[in-house]
Amino acid sequence: MIRRREFTTLLGGVAAAWPLAARAQQAGKLPTIGFLGGGTAAAQSQWTSAFVERLRELGWTEGRNVAIEYRWGEGRNERYAEIAAEFVRLKVDVIVTAGGAALTLKQATSAIPIVFAASNDPLGSGRVARLARPGGNLTGLSAQAADTAGNRVELLREVVPGLRRLAIMANVGNSLAVLEMGEAQTAARTLGVETMTSGIHRVEDIVQAFDAFKGQAQALYVCGDPLVSTNVNRINTLALGARLPTMEPSREYVQAGGLMSYGPNFPDLYRRAAEFVDKILRGVKPSDIPVEQPTKFELVINLVAAKALGLKLPPSLLARADEVIE
Repeated sequence: MIRRREFTTLLGGVAAAWPLAARAQQAGKLPTIGFLGGGTAAAQSQWTSAFVERLRELGWTEGRNVAIEYRWGEGRNERYAEIAAEFVRLKVDVIVTAGGAALTLKQATSAIPIVFAASNDPLGSGRVARLARPGGNLTGLSAQAADTAGNRVELLREVVPGLRRLAIMANVGNSLAVLEMGEAQTAARTLGVETMTSGIHRVEDIVQAFDAFKGQAQALYVCGDPLVSTNVNRINTLALGARLPTMEPSREYVQAGGLMSYGPNFPDLYRRAAEFVDKILRGVKPSDIPVEQPTKFELVINLVAAKALGLKLPPSLLARADEVIE
């Protein structure tokens, strides 16, 4: 049984400051948001739409009283530094990103406020000094991906009775993906499941990983990352060909053909990231805005993928699903 975590949202104090929006407008330009997506515009379209919609609800309409500069990492971590430098040159008023890109941005600027919409272990990774009062110029939301690893492995055991060998795929160039991979290994060992890991660095490594998995693994745990999300269709196709049931990070992966996912609702995280941006544009310092936790977790199952894999899923599992794709 999955125990859904309820987190109490911490409220930050409002600092007495001249709003960034007012300063930007006096300078003759719209306040500008730099939006750095680690994947592609297509892969993250649902997250971007949720962010823009919430901004509009809060009174910020793109092109009218706020500008958004979109940049995409396209699954390549090396692009982050280049994009960070560009945002600094553009003198954007606040930057929105997620995952490992936040650390690169932090190294590029200590002056521009940065909001991470989703980040594993923001405290342990050094993004913030404290959760309640982050200090510095970063704040945002934790994705809690590492903490949900145990639940994900347990779900795979329900789908594959007698699961003994689990493959885990992660981009080892992303420290947060490596963190989650370690958590998944620990969870699997606790349940008596052996693991075989595949660390990928680039798209060419994906096919080689599946060659190693064939005939060895009984299921696949996919750690979330821009490189992985950019190539999700390829991964799901190869997993189907290898007859591997997959556990993936979010509903977007399952909508692209994966078997199931369990974790935070990412559109919801991006909606809440818009609320952080709203506060900052109205003058609140990021150092005074507490880091928040996900409040909406979801289990998504793809029955089309299950049928293609020849799996009959337990009715108890389907009953617990928040969404079933048929």
